[in-house]
Amino acid sequence: MRFLILTQYYPPEIGAPQVRLAALAAELVKLNHRVEIVTAIPHHLIGRMYPGYERKIFTREISNGATVTRTWAFAASGTGFPRLLNYLSFSCSSLIGLFTSSRPDYIFVESPPLFLGVSAWLYARVKRAPIIFNVADLWPDSVRELGVLSPGWVYDMAEHLERWIYRKSSFVNAATNGILNTLRDTKGVPASKLLFLPNGVDTDLFFPRPPDKAFLQNLDLVGKKTILYAGTFGAAQGLGIVIDCAAALRELNIVFLLVGEGHTKKALIELARARRLDNVRFMDAQPLQVMPRLFSLATASIVPLVKRDLFKSARPSKIFASLASGVPVLYCGEGEAGELIRSHEAGIVTPPEDAAALSASVRNICEQPEMRDLMSRNARELAVREFDWSAIVANWLRSLVSQEQTASVARRSECITD
Repeated sequence: MRFLILTQYYPPEIGAPQVRLAALAAELVKLNHRVEIVTAIPHHLIGRMYPGYERKIFTREISNGATVTRTWAFAASGTGFPRLLNYLSFSCSSLIGLFTSSRPDYIFVESPPLFLGVSAWLYARVKRAPIIFNVADLWPDSVRELGVLSPGWVYDMAEHLERWIYRKSSFVNAATNGILNTLRDTKGVPASKLLFLPNGVDTDLFFPRPPDKAFLQNLDLVGKKTILYAGTFGAAQGLGIVIDCAAALRELNIVFLLVGEGHTKKALIELARARRLDNVRFMDAQPLQVMPRLFSLATASIVPLVKRDLFKSARPSKIFASLASGVPVLYCGEGEAGELIRSHEAGIVTPPEDAAALSASVRNICEQPEMRDLMSRNARELAVREFDWSAIVANWLRSLVSQEQTASVARRSECITD
């Protein structure tokens, strides 16, 4: 089959969508499917074009067997009007990439942003290609929950756009069980359209390994217990809880290593400096290939989310790299991800935004090596058994083919009846 993936985010950018879609493309190529990607000139999180892409408005390259077409977008980070321009500019320029690509059997659209659904629909109308709309984050629900977008006419328009895209899509992917249930029960998406494509991990890249000696020395972590956060610095993560936890445990031989980029990072650095916390280290976002070396340092990883009902359906992708690395997860949140970790004894779950509970879990896992080792083994076994990308993509493809065949039979029956 021929797949055309439309996404605003793709490597060399760093982040959950980039990792997920690169893994999907790689697995499809391994299975001898043809894959093309239309994406933006790399700029995400830093608000400017990546080195080597400055002043470019259109490029085409080959990456891991897939053709990648990149088009211009207004570079912006954070929230507000500049971010809206960022979304809209790529939604427009992506049409150039789409119409200069080969006609696919399916166009796979990553959301958010929702606006790409319009670009995909325009292309699909001309090329008669079915749309698979991938919902990794329920938008605009998430921006409402975070207070980024208040109820009003703009929010109402976003909801109308969301419903319209679901109607025009042949299939709608859900990244978690919670999202799947919401799409079916609240958003009104027919069960016959729904597919499940959860987050996974490359278990050959991420696996338990001895601590990386170079990083231990360069980061001054020799002889210390290291608690790792690796991901986006954004409003949803509520990373202030990590600073509070570091302050509560400053007398212990524990260091908190925070790796990544995002619009809240500067404020967190200033907060740690103001509180004179020498047990907090910040590090720039690292390429995917470097991340296993960082996980090798970690006694545990922290995955926090702010307290919002919407996030009960979340499965943050950073969880799976930690599990595969044999690093127990300290999850500050509620719902699906917490139950996954708790039921498999692969970490410790605490309420969201509860710094005292998080501090206690950090202390426990650092002071009880036998418990930590048991959770480490459980974590690795869980990742290999249920979240290896190869199995996830193969299962998804079988579901896609099965539901396509069912839909074809239904369409033929309708024609006969008419």
